[in-house]
Amino acid sequence: MKEHDLIKTIIPYFKQGPDIVTGPGDDCAVIDVGTEKLMLAAVDQIAGGIHYIEDCDGIDKAAAKLLKRNLSDIAAMGGVPSYALVTVSATLSDADSLLFFKALAAEAEKYGVSICGGDICASAKGASVFTLSILGWVEKAKLCLRSTAKPGDLIYVTGCFGNSFKSRHHLNFIPRLEEAQFLAGNFTHAMIDVSDGLLADLGHMLELSKLGAILDTSRIRLRAGATLESALGEGEDYELIFAVAPHRAAELEKSWPFPTELSRIGSFSEEFQGLAYDSSGINLCEKIRGGFDHFDS
Repeated sequence: MKEHDLIKTIIPYFKQGPDIVTGPGDDCAVIDVGTEKLMLAAVDQIAGGIHYIEDCDGIDKAAAKLLKRNLSDIAAMGGVPSYALVTVSATLSDADSLLFFKALAAEAEKYGVSICGGDICASAKGASVFTLSILGWVEKAKLCLRSTAKPGDLIYVTGCFGNSFKSRHHLNFIPRLEEAQFLAGNFTHAMIDVSDGLLADLGHMLELSKLGAILDTSRIRLRAGATLESALGEGEDYELIFAVAPHRAAELEKSWPFPTELSRIGSFSEEFQGLAYDSSGINLCEKIRGGFDHFDS
């Protein structure tokens, strides 16, 4: 069973309480704790040999990535990060252990995140797995979901895509927190971050919004060394995909205040629900490998 198929299968097992605004299936869970803002909660992990290469990437780079991939989830919901818990299952030298935690602390300070607890244990057979749970807040009017794109909305993305691992972008990326804050509640309420792949993560939006997409693939910016196929299918880009109503597009492009690239790459459609076609009518979901899957690794 593929990773996404397993997730869809097990989600119904978990019954949600009345304070859960959004449960499993989005970038973060959304919890109504009775305050003016909603709480965001997410968890992610990095595993040696999958999310970083232990012999060449450096344990400090792995620590930074662990936090930043969680920050990218908070960004996708329109939120601001606040707290985190970290768990480590690894057998590291004393020097590498200290390097990991010093790097994690420095990254957390940079983004204003308090790492306020966690757990450490040795690992079997030298496998290294690091997990971070993050909590943040979002104003109710700024909440962005995967399920709220509308027919006719334009599809925008930040940044470039493809060749993330070889270029080391997967370690050196900057989570799009500032860009997301500018967009959320103003230009969009539908957004997702790109970790599994542009086409795969757009597919998650299409599935939950019950829409299809038409893409102008010539507008997708390619990272150095990338092909269109790698841009659509590889993942680990940590950029944003978001929906914008057509009447807001000109204002967005005129007022965009960031050096981060902004690209309009297509539109949402009521046709071919759950699928993405290019402008020449080719079904991209059939043509391109369907994004990163942990169970293929």
